[in-house]
Amino acid sequence: MISFIVPAHNEQAGIGRTLQAINDSARVVGQPYEIIVVDDASTDATAEIARQHNATVVPVNHRQIAATRNSGGRAAHGNRLFFVDADTTINPRAVASALRYMDKGAVGGGAPTLFDGIVPLYIRLIALLAVVGAKLIGFTGGAFMFCTREAFQATGGFDERFYWAEESVFALALKRQGRFIVTWKPVLTSGRRFRTLSGLQVPAFIARMIFSPFKTFTRRSSVEKIWYDSNRERDETIPDSFAYKASNGIALLILIVMLTGPVWNFIPWSLTPWGSPLGWMRLVIGTFLCHVGLVFWPLAIVVFVHLFRRRHWFEWLKLAALTAFCFWQAWDSTRGVIWFWTWFFHRVMHFL
Repeated sequence: MISFIVPAHNEQAGIGRTLQAINDSARVVGQPYEIIVVDDASTDATAEIARQHNATVVPVNHRQIAATRNSGGRAAHGNRLFFVDADTTINPRAVASALRYMDKGAVGGGAPTLFDGIVPLYIRLIALLAVVGAKLIGFTGGAFMFCTREAFQATGGFDERFYWAEESVFALALKRQGRFIVTWKPVLTSGRRFRTLSGLQVPAFIARMIFSPFKTFTRRSSVEKIWYDSNRERDETIPDSFAYKASNGIALLILIVMLTGPVWNFIPWSLTPWGSPLGWMRLVIGTFLCHVGLVFWPLAIVVFVHLFRRRHWFEWLKLAALTAFCFWQAWDSTRGVIWFWTWFFHRVMHFL
């Protein structure tokens, strides 16, 4: 049996579409299945709609996505578990691909996600890049993840110390048990969170993650407005203010700078002399990128800690390559930060 586990909180607007897609996909695959909706303290018609789509409703009061998913995993009867977010539309190809990989010995995996509806252009570009990136680095978001029951029990499920990025921690735990697969078949998830966030909130969140990673991952207050907001009335409302549009334009510019940053490595310094407009542009872009690159330090530490817990040699090689890349980027960024601030203070002292 396949168990589809759907964590939900006040999802009456979209959970019907999600459950219909699960029913349709499961029928195409042609295996016995069940749907478990873990209703986490909803105050709307989420549970009623779930029952209308032949789902078993498990009421809980966690208000934490990791604990809610675990409650569904413990209530499931299937030997293949699929965790599907309540705002995600899956398809038969993604489910069939996941089942084939598990038939071949994979302990779990996930699928890349694309966003539905209108979202800012920078988010659309990030999502497209993430389809390839997820496959290369072997990690996905939590909108669509799958695993065997044995792997779920062996790992203890999702780590309930985390209020955010718990799916990445779960993926690392699954990698300790065996082969973790990212399919090429994407699923569609809601872009509602990015319709209301301003473009500057995303880099601000990344900054908090760099300077206070423990608090960002393990305290609900750090991610309350992004992941735990109960107000669904604004989900489809796109702000029309100038500040919102300007912030999204700035975010798009930041993304372009980050994507084109490596190009400067191939431009001779003689073409961008100090004091010239191109020279100053190169300095500003390089300074920005090296500070953003500090985010690789917490990532490098996390993957390094898990590196020597691998049991499957292929997963060890992939994680070793990712560890080396993160440390390389982190150290290179640190050198750039040290150089910049040394140069800056020398300039200041010169003028004083």
